[in-house]
Amino acid sequence: MEFTVAKNQDRIMKVQDIDSQRMLIRVSQGKGRKDRYSILSNTILNELKLYYKEYNPKEYLFEDPSKKGHITERTVQRVFKKACEKAKIHKNVGIHALRHSFATHLLEYGTDLRYIQELLGHSSSKTTEIYTHVTQKSISKIISRLDRANGDVPDMRQKTF
Repeated sequence: MEFTVAKNQDRIMKVQDIDSQRMLIRVSQGKGRKDRYSILSNTILNELKLYYKEYNPKEYLFEDPSKKGHITERTVQRVFKKACEKAKIHKNVGIHALRHSFATHLLEYGTDLRYIQELLGHSSSKTTEIYTHVTQKSISKIISRLDRANGDVPDMRQKTF
């Protein structure tokens, strides 16, 4: 789900919020109580298809099998903690860290900050700048305009001075 969903949105998302035709996820009443869309990756879509076949959710994407309705926030936290353990992540991180990672990865791959702002549901670009930090990796990918103009674009794999 690319992890742009607002807190609690991951557990109350409805099946109808997945738009596989346009590859979007509808985020209802997310950040700032606004409805918005986020991107849906092919990888997540394929996982959701498998999940849907196995669990056949009716209304909520992640339903609580023991009662009618969606899973609890605590259940989401437990699943996240198990995923961190499985991935051998030893830092004490919360689900909100996924938003930071998502935004940082988009920025590192050249996504315009305004698009990241929209995906995260921020009304101010200043808020988005807090969520995204510029890494050394990003800085080293910047190519001088002079080099571009002269056609002298360095090969980043062979940096020797």
